[in-house]
Amino acid sequence: MKMKKVIIAEDIWTSLKKDDSFLNRSDVKTFMATANEEILAFHRAEKANLIITNLDMPGMDGEHLCSLIRDDAALRRVSIIIVCPETAENLRRCEQCDANAFIATPVNSAVLLQEAYRLLHVTPRKSCRISVKLTIEGTSKEKPFTGHIENISASGMLFLSPEPLFEGDTLKCSFSLPGLSRIVTVAEIVRVMKKEDESEPLTRYGVIFPDISDNDIYIIEKFVDYHADQCPSPDITE
Repeated sequence: MKMKKVIIAEDIWTSLKKDDSFLNRSDVKTFMATANEEILAFHRAEKANLIITNLDMPGMDGEHLCSLIRDDAALRRVSIIIVCPETAENLRRCEQCDANAFIATPVNSAVLLQEAYRLLHVTPRKSCRISVKLTIEGTSKEKPFTGHIENISASGMLFLSPEPLFEGDTLKCSFSLPGLSRIVTVAEIVRVMKKEDESEPLTRYGVIFPDISDNDIYIIEKFVDYHADQCPSPDITE
């Protein structure tokens, strides 16, 4: 599975975090930047799929950033969303930026996320939260760990554990889905989420399933689809 990479300006990242958006997906890796110079450096190193930034920031503005990216053959294959106040002058500047989308401030998170999902070619999640608490157990570097799954899809999951695990770790894990078979598969940690309170005993980990069997994909999708059907409607802010 190919990981999608998104670079986001800090203030935009903060507003999206409140909506628990794709920042919480196991198949999307995000980088937060405080300035467009930092965004450019991240993009040179990571070759992002999407950049979300402001037209005006201290230091390098959005126009200069876009110009540097679009003029560089090694960098130009990236989608860019520009955020700024909706004025005639700003619209003109955004058009000259050769950005893929323009979002007016104050930012409507649902609109911004809809554009981001479209440009990333990923499916927005439904708002359904599966209420069943799923226990996970397994080993990492031959050491056992336990935890509980917060959400899951056929591509990966989020789980919480008291064990110290690290980005890039390969896990041998197993868990049971109520009414269905037990899943035993390999997972790779792609994100270790920063604790808001360091005294919290659990850490949240995002993982992908790099080599999951077709049968296990079918079982997980059957489980997710059943619970998704219990939801009244999809919500692109999830």
